Amino acid sequence: MDASAGSTRSRDPWNKGRLIGQKLPLKLKEIWAIRIRFQLAERLRDLALFNLAIDSKLRGCDLVSLRVKDVAQGQSIVHRAIVMQQKTQRPVQFEITEQTRQSVLSWFNHRKLTSGQHLFPSRVTDTGHLSTRQYARILLGWVNSIGLHAAAYGTHTMRRTKATLIYRRTKNLRAVQLLLGHTKLESTVRYLGIEVDDALEIAEQTEV
Repeated sequence: MDASAGSTRSRDPWNKGRLIGQKLPLKLKEIWAIRIRFQLAERLRDLALFNLAIDSKLRGCDLVSLRVKDVAQGQSIVHRAIVMQQKTQRPVQFEITEQTRQSVLSWFNHRKLTSGQHLFPSRVTDTGHLSTRQYARILLGWVNSIGLHAAAYGTHTMRRTKATLIYRRTKNLRAVQLLLGHTKLESTVRYLGIEVDDALEIAEQTEV
C-alpha cells in the first residue's frame, strides 16, 4: 500500500469538530446578558463596540475601521450615520439608538478621542484600529462569558443579529436588504436563512 495514500485517508478533515455554515445571531436575552456583564464590570470599550456592532449591522472590517467623525459631531453622537462599505464600495446608513449613543459617548470621553482618530484603537497593530482578527477574538470572549458554544458564533453574528430581529418582527425583506447594504434581495434571503426558518415556524404552528 502506498504510504502517502494511507496517511491521506487517516488525516482528519479540516472541519472536524467545527460547526460550518451561517453563524448564529444573538437572541434578545443573550444580548442583554452580555450588556449587563459589561455594565457591571464597567467595560466601556466592549459595551460601545458591542452596541455599535448590533446597531450598525456592519461587516467586521467596516466596524473596526470607524473613526470618531463617522459617528460624532463635536461632543454628540449622531442618530444616523453613513459609511462606505469596503467590500462593495457602496454607502450604507444605519441608526444609532439612545443606549448605543450613551455607551459610545462614554467610551469616546474616557479615551479622549479626537474627530480623526479611530473609534476603537489598537495597541498591537499598525493600522491604528482593532484588526478583524482581534475583533473576532473579543467576540468569542463575549459569547463564552454567557455560556454559548463559541464555534456557532462569529463576527457575522453581530451583523445578522438586529437584521434577523427586524425581519422576524416585520417580515419586511426590502427594509432588511437596505439596512444590510445588499444589492440583491436574494443575498438577503440567503444571508438570513429565512426560507428555512419560516418553513420550520409554519410547521411548528401546524398540528395534524
